[in-house]
Amino acid sequence: MTRGWILTWIASLAVAGCARPSTTGCKPYPGSPDWPAAEAWRRLNETLGGRLLSPSPPAAACHRDRPEYDAARCAEISKRWVTFDWHTQDPVSNCWSQFSNDTCLPDGPSCSGQGYPPFVVNATTARHVKAGIDFARKYNVRLLVKGTGHDDNGRSIAPGALSIWTHHMKEIEYHASEFRLAGSGRCIQGSAVTVGAGNQMYDIYVATARYNKTIVGGGGKSVGVGGYLSGGGHSILGARYGLGADNVLEMQLVTPGGDIVTANEDQHSDLFWAMRGTTKADPDPDSVQGGGSTFGAMTSVTLKAHPSPSIAYITWYAYMSADSPVAFDLVGYVLSQFPTLMDEGVSGYQYIFDKMPNPLPGDGQPKVISGLIGGFMLQDVTDATKLEALLKPVEDAIGRRWNGTAHIVKETKLYASFLDWFDVNYDQGVAGGNVYRTSRLVDRKALTGDPKALGEAYRAATKAAGAVTAYMVAGKAVQKARPRGGGNAVNPAWRQAYLQSLTGVTYPSFNQTAERTTIEALDVTLDPLKALTPTMGAYINEGWLFEKDWQKTFWGSNYARLHRIKKQVDPTNVFVCFPCVGSEGWFQRDDGRLCRR
Repeated sequence: MTRGWILTWIASLAVAGCARPSTTGCKPYPGSPDWPAAEAWRRLNETLGGRLLSPSPPAAACHRDRPEYDAARCAEISKRWVTFDWHTQDPVSNCWSQFSNDTCLPDGPSCSGQGYPPFVVNATTARHVKAGIDFARKYNVRLLVKGTGHDDNGRSIAPGALSIWTHHMKEIEYHASEFRLAGSGRCIQGSAVTVGAGNQMYDIYVATARYNKTIVGGGGKSVGVGGYLSGGGHSILGARYGLGADNVLEMQLVTPGGDIVTANEDQHSDLFWAMRGTTKADPDPDSVQGGGSTFGAMTSVTLKAHPSPSIAYITWYAYMSADSPVAFDLVGYVLSQFPTLMDEGVSGYQYIFDKMPNPLPGDGQPKVISGLIGGFMLQDVTDATKLEALLKPVEDAIGRRWNGTAHIVKETKLYASFLDWFDVNYDQGVAGGNVYRTSRLVDRKALTGDPKALGEAYRAATKAAGAVTAYMVAGKAVQKARPRGGGNAVNPAWRQAYLQSLTGVTYPSFNQTAERTTIEALDVTLDPLKALTPTMGAYINEGWLFEKDWQKTFWGSNYARLHRIKKQVDPTNVFVCFPCVGSEGWFQRDDGRLCRR
């Protein structure tokens, strides 16, 4: 992109003369009298050393009426549109198209930039991030942060906003035996790694594997470190080390006031507490998956680095014919055994499904099945003996109770390191479509109290999409975690949880009826599971965008303190996103403009 092209864009979007203060209660918007003038954008670009972008809409090359039209480029975009990597590498694209209102798809009828931020700070340093925040604060422009665009709630994209793109902040520094906190100089023994906000899970896994280490991280290669951690961050390694946020030693961030600070247990301790578990500070998983910081924009973070474990992993299927009236009795029984397994260090990703074509057809096999499929992991073992012994009572009980009607199929594999396991088993889902998700954290009482009611609750949870997860990512290590500084802002429900259960529905673009039907189905599909978990809540990074009691559901008893900190550090609402701490007083109009209620 040439300097002349961007300045032409600036002139076309800006209003001549000086921006006037808003009298509407809304943030300035392109074309409104209070939108910053061309000269203001020119000065910002100069401050940034030419790093202010005005990107084309992501699929502009596929539309003949656009000056960017390029058939060869369009073919490449269309091919890669379903990959997370493509959306990660684009300065404005989001992995889920509904959050741009489907305004520029490769196969869409038209293309405009109305669903995307018109200006992007291509940040590589904390000073670049500061310049963007200072500009947004001065002119009251809507501000968001994009790391990967992986956010399940679309917080890394908004129309009429200035976006800070942290994707190229890729520094990684390994600390072999100790780490000293900024300010106090306190020495924390053990290995650690400091990573820039633009790093994704696979970047860090590969870098730490060189030292036979790993971090507590997400299950997808493209998940961004900032959004993952500041939402809490669940992991298949959580059975031993807790949540990702529990493993943070220190963070560098830029505050809404434009200060570049390092937050840890000894300085800026309120920010250190709030940034670990409140909302995606790098809007990014996995789940998944955040746009708009609340307390500041994270620029780097230091994490504990743990020995990379050898792993026993059993891929495990337990199912019946879909027409069996007791198929979900099987599901309820197996789930009721998860707390016992997890207390012994087992973790994993399980999927409960209803009426699925059998992926293992053969003689005597039902063609359509209901049940569970997934994998069980045990860390720091060199053979599968212990894991198989832990699963044997479950398998024996299934054989006794449902002999001849229940099927168990399994495959055992050993991995020398976490990276070896991840290279085979990482989340290989697709991006680029329209999808909404909802989730619930599940505790021991719900799992062990009434297995039949539990099975029926999970049957109901499959109704919207045909499947629901039972991620074994919590348990003892999460419940007993001792984060630095004495705590963090993750939902207290995590400290009772064993499972994270998630379901989602895709729907076709440009179909408002399908979108409404999807929202209505997801709004109730977890109601029976919620009835079994009345004291629990949900994981913000995979939470329901339309959650009615979102403050309690996502943050529980931590919300009041978070709200106080928000008022202290961001009194003028430089950062606003949904659902985020302090967003009660704001809404986005149908035309995309952000306004006070």
